[in-house]
Amino acid sequence: MEKMKREERAKQFMPFDALKGFREALLEKERIVVPKRELSEEQKEELDKKFLQIHKNDMITVEYFQKGEYVRVTGMISGIDETSRLLRVVNTKIPFDDISDLRKEAPAKGKAGP
Repeated sequence: MEKMKREERAKQFMPFDALKGFREALLEKERIVVPKRELSEEQKEELDKKFLQIHKNDMITVEYFQKGEYVRVTGMISGIDETSRLLRVVNTKIPFDDISDLRKEAPAKGKAGP
């Protein structure tokens, strides 16, 4: 009987995914898709006021609609493009029209000096 090469022997013990992509499909199935909420006029006005209070390099938390779900991200504003109507939080580009809420975070308190 011919001796099996080491690589061939190792392949026998590699994990086998008989249903390739099945786990990913299950995770996608568990995701609950929700319709995009339409903001009332009062909510739009409140959001506009919040927009006027934010600036580049501010820390904010933004809730926005993306691919059938609401996502919340916290980070530093790296850009506000009023022409393209995009808010950039770190590397995430968020269309203004998809934002449902935003909150400016309090600045981190540094250590007191001597």
